[in-house]
Amino acid sequence: MTKATTITRTLAGSALVATLLTSAALAQERTLQLGHLANEDNSWHLAAVKFGEELSALTDGRIAVEVFPNESLGKEIDLINGMQLGTVDMTITGESLQNWAPMAALLAVPYGYRSIEHMDEVASGEIGDRIEAQIVERAQIRPIAYFARGARELTANRAITSPDDLDGLKMRVPNVPLFIDVWSALGANPGPMAFSEVFTSLQNGTIEAQENPLALIRSASFNEVQSHVNLTDHVRSWIYLTIAESTWQQLSAEDQEAVMEAAARAQEYERGLFEDSLAADRAYLEENGMTFVEVDNAAFAAKAKDAVLANVSDEIKPIVEQLFAE
Repeated sequence: MTKATTITRTLAGSALVATLLTSAALAQERTLQLGHLANEDNSWHLAAVKFGEELSALTDGRIAVEVFPNESLGKEIDLINGMQLGTVDMTITGESLQNWAPMAALLAVPYGYRSIEHMDEVASGEIGDRIEAQIVERAQIRPIAYFARGARELTANRAITSPDDLDGLKMRVPNVPLFIDVWSALGANPGPMAFSEVFTSLQNGTIEAQENPLALIRSASFNEVQSHVNLTDHVRSWIYLTIAESTWQQLSAEDQEAVMEAAARAQEYERGLFEDSLAADRAYLEENGMTFVEVDNAAFAAKAKDAVLANVSDEIKPIVEQLFAE
């Protein structure tokens, strides 16, 4: 082999390596960081991973998504602040955005949504568009999909079918003035308490009841200290998959379209997981001794209405009144 041939092959080899390196660089132009508070088994996390897979496929690998569960990238408010500063790309968040955009409070209005279908109509309709537009404008965060949250239900050691059955029931609620006022108006005796204290307090009789979605009732083993799940459905809500507006504006129109398509696929995927988990959680709780009780939801909603309206801002009060009238 001549010296000239060796040099030619060396140059060709170098060119090939350079081409491969360039191709690799082009293959992944950007990695989006998506942090959230749920664990790896939660449907939100699984949907976030699905979003990343779909976005990578739609962009031929140019955009990757790195998902950080369990607050490993930061707590919810810290992530929101990071998105506004341009240091975080994405998160899953909901009514916490009302700190910037008051209309985000509509994501979790007690008795605002009579069914998950009604909630879907609102979230994907004109009111939902207004909520999202305000979040973009005032929080600089763009909702791109939404996930349903399990309705909150009342557990106790007896059946409760109407507000009259509450009769001063001592119950734990989160430290949210709206929740406290609504349950007081319904006739219960609510009080805030750290979630970590609820099981023991139910066990020793300090409180008689609590309210949470089925998934949390199951994971907290409340079936060991409560006998009935009263299907009050008092809060139906949703939560957004979001992207920082600064990140969104850096994307081409083609990539923005890919992001929205991947988000739509993730939303559909999460809904399937959500529905499966509802059925599984109910089956588990029934198998482990809990009785499910249908309640007079219309009576609960009617009695809660004034307390709800008294606790919402003037900006969203007309919309809440409209929701109650539907």
